[in-house]
Amino acid sequence: PYGMLIIGNQFYVANTDGVWVYPYKLGDTKITQPGKKIVSLPAGGYNNHWTRNLIANKDQSKIYISVGSGSNVGENGMENEIRRADILEVNPDGRGERIYAAGLRNPVGMSWNPVTGELWTVVNERDELGDELVPDYLTSVKQGAFYGWPYAYFGKNEDPRRKGEKPDLVAKTIVPDVPLGSHTASLGLTFYTGSQFPDKYKNGAFIGQHGSWNRSSLVGYQVAFVPFKDGKASGSYQPFLTGFIANEPKGDVYGRPVGVLQLADGSLLVADDVSGIVWRVAYRKK
Repeated sequence: PYGMLIIGNQFYVANTDGVWVYPYKLGDTKITQPGKKIVSLPAGGYNNHWTRNLIANKDQSKIYISVGSGSNVGENGMENEIRRADILEVNPDGRGERIYAAGLRNPVGMSWNPVTGELWTVVNERDELGDELVPDYLTSVKQGAFYGWPYAYFGKNEDPRRKGEKPDLVAKTIVPDVPLGSHTASLGLTFYTGSQFPDKYKNGAFIGQHGSWNRSSLVGYQVAFVPFKDGKASGSYQPFLTGFIANEPKGDVYGRPVGVLQLADGSLLVADDVSGIVWRVAYRKK
């Protein structure tokens, strides 16, 4: 189980093979009643692409489910990628499913842009094209759009392993908004709407970068920040919470941030799945 969502008196959990819903009331701290599976999802996956995340729209009439690919570049056959590398949209009862956006290799973190109201996501991109390819990215998610996987990357750059297969899809591939570095394993996402941090963080995006496993030197292993202005990214990503690597560049790793979440007081929570710690980052003026 990975994604969690509360809508009214329903508690939703995204498991690797489906979405479950449980009875819930304000103040509950554990599940005490049986749940019901309302959406079945394709399970398993290459290099841990079994996580499924959840987010609801503003009026809570729709739920969005992130489903990563089952392979690196579709090498097991695209017949095994049905309803994968997508963000799915369903009703709160699990019905009315449609593909909201496609070609997203592993879209884990999702968040709503507080200025434009658009859905945004971070995507963990493909491997085996070298240290500098392919960049993970942060992007707005346009309804019905195609983002390239597995035929193209970061726009209309054709993947040499799928060359000439789908020129129509390559031609319609959308360029993502912000590159986040190759093999950084960018997974968690939240827009900052609090007032505790300095003004430069307002409405910007915090991203949990789990870190590389297939690169000659270590990258990621941090929480990054992307500044926004008037609802659009206004700069490249920058380090925010670091210090999880000792003895760089090929040193020992003591933390791998994933989930990021803003609390009501404006502080930030960071889930670290190496140390088993949830860190709280707070700001106090001197």
